[in-house]
Amino acid sequence: MVSSNFRHLLVLTCLTIGLVSPVLAQTKTVPAKVDNATQEDPNETTRPLNQADSLLSLEGAQKLVSEAQDAINKNNYDLAVAKLQQARKTYNQLSSFHLQLANSFSGIDPKVTESQRSQALKTGQLRDETTYQLALVHRAQNKPELSVPLLIQVILSQNPSSELGKKSYQQLYELGFVDVPYTPKTGAAPAPAPAPK
Repeated sequence: MVSSNFRHLLVLTCLTIGLVSPVLAQTKTVPAKVDNATQEDPNETTRPLNQADSLLSLEGAQKLVSEAQDAINKNNYDLAVAKLQQARKTYNQLSSFHLQLANSFSGIDPKVTESQRSQALKTGQLRDETTYQLALVHRAQNKPELSVPLLIQVILSQNPSSELGKKSYQQLYELGFVDVPYTPKTGAAPAPAPAPK
């Protein structure tokens, strides 16, 4: 009775956060015994979050972006938007979780901290690229009001002088949201900071 109630609670919780499919799939495929070789090899491909069908993996998000690109090529913008939104959400969660782990291990284990910080940066970059792509799809749908906040998010995350930041600002200019083009100065020394008053 207790295990039945626990399983019911687990399914309800998973439904709430949208993870019921992988959880049920894992409960069916978990072996009775854990192989020692699997425990010792951290790069083993049978780890569940390394799979392309996982809802919380780099591979899963990349698969969604690829499916979105296929939809774009077929002018199926609604499907592309849905796939890109899912991928963006996954990249954002991954970046946030890796950053939280990096902060948790700061001062405890520098290797773990650096690894997690690197993963946070990588997934954050992929999130911003996906956000930019989503903005372009909304523009193709003639929905600039949906593109503008996404482009601004990219600029805030990347900074205006990054390649992706410049491209995002250019989109804002083409859409008419801003009226001054951004032409970064190359090779110029940064302006001195104002003197404190």
